[in-house]
Amino acid sequence: MTLPAVHVRDVRPDDPADSGAVVRVRRAALPFMVTTPDGVAFELGSAHPGARYRLLIAETADGRAVGTAQVGLAHDSPEPGQSYVNAYVDPAHRSLGAGTALLRAAEEHLAACGAVDAYAWVLDEPAHRAFAERHGYRPSRSAHFLRLDLAADTLPPLPRALPAGVELRPASAFAADPRPLYEADAEATADEPGDVPAVLDDYRAWLDGVWHDPTLDHELTSVVLVDGAVAAFSAARTDGRTRYSSAMTGTRRAFRGRGLAKLAKTDSLRRARAAGYTDAFTGNDAGNGPMLAINEWFGYEICATETRYTKKLGGASR
Repeated sequence: MTLPAVHVRDVRPDDPADSGAVVRVRRAALPFMVTTPDGVAFELGSAHPGARYRLLIAETADGRAVGTAQVGLAHDSPEPGQSYVNAYVDPAHRSLGAGTALLRAAEEHLAACGAVDAYAWVLDEPAHRAFAERHGYRPSRSAHFLRLDLAADTLPPLPRALPAGVELRPASAFAADPRPLYEADAEATADEPGDVPAVLDDYRAWLDGVWHDPTLDHELTSVVLVDGAVAAFSAARTDGRTRYSSAMTGTRRAFRGRGLAKLAKTDSLRRARAAGYTDAFTGNDAGNGPMLAINEWFGYEICATETRYTKKLGGASR
């Protein structure tokens, strides 16, 4: 039997069919990912120029999309030459060579951009790990996907009364001036565990790439104020239907140890359930004990684990 040829190309920015195909493949490969066609189009159109970002799609000879990959430079890292490639293949269409073709195209692009190191998130399953290792990638840290059944599980109640000076607001209350949320996000991101540090130091880029993302739900993102200052937040991404994801929960350094992250997340989850969302997802670095404990307290359960794999590309010599 001759396997159908797989062709790799760039996703067309203004083609709804391409965005829909990317969503279909991602949902098949990672059912706990919240992704939408509008979000895919935005992801491509809003990419920072320094990222040299490409969104690839792998198709069979008859034009069926069977895989996709996100490829780019970690432009927000203070360490130059860092890059990433996250490839997804529809489980119903494995063994066609889509993963290898996507990886080859991605690495050629990254090397041409001067990348030194590439990293990829790989499902912690034997076949996925073996694929990464055959292509020269080596494992490092891990992260978990967690799921909470909003329709069935009991969420913790909000306090009957908030402490003096503490308020809860949706992110939509900052529509006129989201800079305080940017500053809180930048501080929390700087303290996130990870092998490649990220620095958010461009407010305009944050507005373009985060605040205006159509999957960021401003109404369901909860913000805790203490004496009028943003102290903590829980950012929500949704598909506009049933799926909700905690994109980032963080507390500014001066306000940590007071349970404010729990308060923000409780408020966001309760309002998400009231809005009709039934499945809540989140992700945690395996070494982030405090956030894992918070999510276990809410009732989240680990549904999958990814391992971060890295590979030297040798771009420094180019």
